Amino acid sequence: MTASRGSRRRILIIVENLPVPFDRRTWQEATTLARAGYGVAVICPKRPGFERFHERLDGVDIYRHPLPVEADSLAGYVLEYGMALSMQLLLALLVLFRHGFDVIHACNPPDDIFLLGRLFGLIGKRFVFDHHDLNPELYESKFGSRGRLYHVLTWLEAQSFRAADLVISTNDSYRAVAIERGAVPASRVVVVRSGPSLERLRVVAPAERWKNGRRFLVGYVGVMGKQEGIPYLLQAVDHVVNDCGRSDIQFCLVGGGTELEAMRRLAAEMGLDAHVTFTGRAADQVLLEVLSTADVCVNPDPYNAMNDKSTMNKIMEYMALGKPIVQFDLTEGRVSAREASLYAARNDARDLGEKVLALIDDPAARERMGRIGQDRVRNELEWRFEAAKLVAAYESLLGPPGGAAA
Repeated sequence: MTASRGSRRRILIIVENLPVPFDRRTWQEATTLARAGYGVAVICPKRPGFERFHERLDGVDIYRHPLPVEADSLAGYVLEYGMALSMQLLLALLVLFRHGFDVIHACNPPDDIFLLGRLFGLIGKRFVFDHHDLNPELYESKFGSRGRLYHVLTWLEAQSFRAADLVISTNDSYRAVAIERGAVPASRVVVVRSGPSLERLRVVAPAERWKNGRRFLVGYVGVMGKQEGIPYLLQAVDHVVNDCGRSDIQFCLVGGGTELEAMRRLAAEMGLDAHVTFTGRAADQVLLEVLSTADVCVNPDPYNAMNDKSTMNKIMEYMALGKPIVQFDLTEGRVSAREASLYAARNDARDLGEKVLALIDDPAARERMGRIGQDRVRNELEWRFEAAKLVAAYESLLGPPGGAAA
């Protein structure tokens, strides 16, 4: 294959569910490849604060398309993904003629971007499937059943694996899915974890206002969606505040999403308004302030087939900032946190609350667990360790950034 635009190897990354640079994993991948010498362009949706059609940041060309539908129903997902795919095709053609590209790097969800991989494969472009989510399991966790759409999603996933010249898995559980369910040869599957960047995640001065006048703060950072387990967290808060009578603990939840207003209403209905702060989608400074102030951080992602196999970015963000964690007992949660976390019985909100109280009342354990987590990130899990794996995978696929194709 002849390299696009002369001898420089070029990569087109497509992500549908979040814009860059807000999507941290995708942005870290894009900038890592650009620093390694590859030409990189990204196609992503527009969102508030990320609305420019085109801009160039850190050596990466970003093209954003409108996406007026943010789905929270089956019909909405079909409409959202269909609109996104058509816009991705138009922008991919624009990138092809403006910059050229040798490979399409598709970040799921959804699993329909393989269609672009197949189309551009007709003119010699490679296809990389960056496997961020288990979409069949995601559907089942959201809707509680394996209906017709579940089988459609399973087929789309299989086609994505089949089309891929290279599969990037976020952890070993996902690698096993690619090899066993996707029938991808092990030699074509590489694990690149979503390691945090310590340039971004740094401890800042605590901000007492987040405690709302109370002694302790429990922090949460993440999306407010149907599968993130926020109701479990609110039930745990109810146990801590109302059953155990602990009026000295404030809970601060940082993040936006389709369920944010519903979770605010639920907290109000449970009489927890004074003890729970919802920030909505927030800038990094707010996130860092809340986490730097927190005594304990919590992850309420419930046990299901998807969450048990998925690496949650929030866990490693908590660890990077030296915070002890409470979460449900999930396979990949243990792989990430090890002794930096306490593990509540699966989907038991009362036990989640009890584990929070156990850490709140044991400052020595908090300090020890926070140090363990921070050391693990610095010495094993930080993005710089994963960046080398990503670049090596691309060199095996395309050859060196300025050399002949592999």
